[in-house]
Amino acid sequence: MIADQRHEHLKNLRSALSVIVYPIQYLVDLPFKTQSAAYESLSERAQLLKENRALKQEALILKNRLLKFSALEKENIRLRGLLENSFKLGEQVLIAELLSVNLNPYKHVVVINKGSRFGIFNGQAAIDAYGVYGQVIQANPLSSEVILITDPSHAISVEINRNGLRTIAVGSGLIDRIDLPFLPNNSDIQIGDLLVTSGLDNTFPAGYPVGSVTSISREPGNSFAIVHAQPAAYLDKSRELLMIWSNKEPIPLFEVKEQPATNKEATPGEQ
Repeated sequence: MIADQRHEHLKNLRSALSVIVYPIQYLVDLPFKTQSAAYESLSERAQLLKENRALKQEALILKNRLLKFSALEKENIRLRGLLENSFKLGEQVLIAELLSVNLNPYKHVVVINKGSRFGIFNGQAAIDAYGVYGQVIQANPLSSEVILITDPSHAISVEINRNGLRTIAVGSGLIDRIDLPFLPNNSDIQIGDLLVTSGLDNTFPAGYPVGSVTSISREPGNSFAIVHAQPAAYLDKSRELLMIWSNKEPIPLFEVKEQPATNKEATPGEQ
C-alpha cells in the first residue's frame, strides 16, 4: 500500500492487472446477469401474453356487441317499414314476433307472441312489411297460431289491381306460390298483375298487396286458366308481423268489469 502511494509505476501495473482480471469478473458476473435478463424476459413475455388474452377477450366481446347492434339496426328498419305501412293505410295495428314455426311440411303455421290477452282474435289478419302474411286460427291467452296464405287449406278474396277483377287465391302448399284456380280462360289477367285484398271476405281489409302473377296457362279443354302468383310477403323470412284491426275501436287489452254504483244518499228510513 505504501509502495502504491509512493511509486507511480505501480499504477500502470494495476491498470494492466485490471485488464487481465476483467474477463474473470465478467465471467463470474455473467450467470447473474443472464438469470436477471431471463427473468425479466419471462416476466415481460408473461405480461404480454396476459395482455394479449385480455385484448382477445375484449375484441370478442366488442365483436359480439357489434353483431347485436347490426341485428338491432336491421330489426329497427323492419319495424319502421311495418309502422310506415300501417300509418299509410290508417288501420289499428299491433306488432307481434314469431315464436316458432310448425315443422310439418304440409302445414304452413307459425306461432306469435301475442294472444287474446292483447286483443288478438280468431280470424284476425296478419301482414308483414311487404304484404298479406296470413290469419289467426287459434288465439290463446299469451300466444296465437297464424296460418300462412300458402297453406293448402287457406283461401283469400283478392282482386287484380289493374282492372278490379275479383277472384279467390288459395294456398298451393309451396312457400313461394299461391294459386288462382277460378279464373275463366278468357279472363283479363296478365303476368305481373298485382293482387290485392278485396275486403269482401270480412277478414282482410281492402287494399293490402297479396302477390304478383307469375304464370298463366290457358288450355283449350279446360274452362279455367291455370294461374300462379308469388306472395308479396316474405313468408320464410319475416320475424315481425302486424296484427290488423279494421275497426276504429280501441284494442281490448283486458276485460274490465263495471263496478255497481253505490247510492250515497240516505234512504227515508235512515234519516
